Amino acid sequence: MERCSKLVDIGRRQFLRGSAFAAAGVATAVSLPTQAKAASALALVEYPSNKLANVSDLKPNEPFDVGYPDDDAPGVLLKLGTRVQGGAGPDGDIVGFSTVCPHKGFPLTYNADDHSFNCPGHYSRFDADAGGQQIWGQSTANLPQYALRIDDKGDIYAEGVDELLYGRLSNVL
Repeated sequence: MERCSKLVDIGRRQFLRGSAFAAAGVATAVSLPTQAKAASALALVEYPSNKLANVSDLKPNEPFDVGYPDDDAPGVLLKLGTRVQGGAGPDGDIVGFSTVCPHKGFPLTYNADDHSFNCPGHYSRFDADAGGQQIWGQSTANLPQYALRIDDKGDIYAEGVDELLYGRLSNVL
């Protein structure tokens, strides 16, 4: 039998050395604080700060329509009622999302029963409690979430988006 000329014989020592190096890399990544990992993974597209609403305008689990970064980009603010990752406000439960499906641009609807955004076009679903993470469907991206800041008067400002907005070329990373 003829041996393949493209095979590489690295030997046991080289294999173990490479494995040790890989294990050290994994151990380092696992030992990083969670906040540092989240900060390095967040690809925030900064837009000018824009006042969207006041905390008093929000009702629990009812979408409040907004436009961010401009009026041509529909979105919502939500007061979910429980602290979530990326949540703002005193209870950490206020989030904002684009309501345009990142797959093909269909308008999304909010389902208050399970805190999901749903696309009528290709049935993608996104979890508001998990930062807009896709939970089902054709989309290959998560739902864009707003980076929110709330001042001492309760005014809610958006200052960026963590994913690409559908149809926008100006926020390509």
